[in-house]
Amino acid sequence: MDSIKCASQFVEAYNSGDWDRLKESFTADAVYDEVGTRRRLQGPDEILRANQGWKQAFPDSKGSITGAFADDGDVMLEITWEGTHTGPLESPQGLIPPSGKHFEVRACQVVKVEQDKITEDRHYFDMVSLLDQLGVAPG
Repeated sequence: MDSIKCASQFVEAYNSGDWDRLKESFTADAVYDEVGTRRRLQGPDEILRANQGWKQAFPDSKGSITGAFADDGDVMLEITWEGTHTGPLESPQGLIPPSGKHFEVRACQVVKVEQDKITEDRHYFDMVSLLDQLGVAPG
């Protein structure tokens, strides 16, 4: 499998709520660095729980890959995430109750792939922009 397809499995599995596929796309010692929230997670179980939390807060959320570039096992995905905030959202500042508001945020994932599995995923997105669209940005 090519490295872009391998890295894209994460987004595709998240979109469909295919948690087994999401978990299987990572190596046992994979690192997921969610820069916007300052969470650094290790291993498929922690990565899975974090993504299930996003899906709980935004059940209709999905990512659209708008660009991709690969150099050997290093992949860059440009993604637009969107959804509606209808569930509780865990944040670094505590639980944010559902706002009913829609969001759209552009993001970038820098992914390292080895033997058709993700070993590292650095996910960059603007958390302040997300919170602003939900009406809860710090003022």
